[in-house]
Amino acid sequence: QVQLLESGGVLVQPGGSLRLSCAVFGSTVVHYNIGWFRHSPGKEREGISCISSSDGHTYYADSVQGRFAISRDNAKNTVYLEMNSLKPEDTAVYYCAAAEWYVTRTLNRDLYIYWGQGTQVTVSS
Repeated sequence: QVQLLESGGVLVQPGGSLRLSCAVFGSTVVHYNIGWFRHSPGKEREGISCISSSDGHTYYADSVQGRFAISRDNAKNTVYLEMNSLKPEDTAVYYCAAAEWYVTRTLNRDLYIYWGQGTQVTVSS
């Protein structure tokens, strides 16, 4: 059974930076495509970034392009989401999720089969 554990969510001021971590247990991170999603009250869960298991290709939603960066540390079995120039509208619960290796370059949440419990990010002064 694959389990994902997010960490790193805190209260941060607008314009600040934050790094979220997604630790993978029960398998190795290179066997899955890993995505980051976020959910704020009154909105649909939004896919924001993913990294391919095969070649490490990264993909970003327009809302975070140029501000967020996804990366993977195979030795630590962990995927990171570096968030910069944070805005109040980035406030949400952030989730990481895993999709089978053949599901690449997509932020369709229906294709992700394992999910973490989420970590709260609040951007406020």
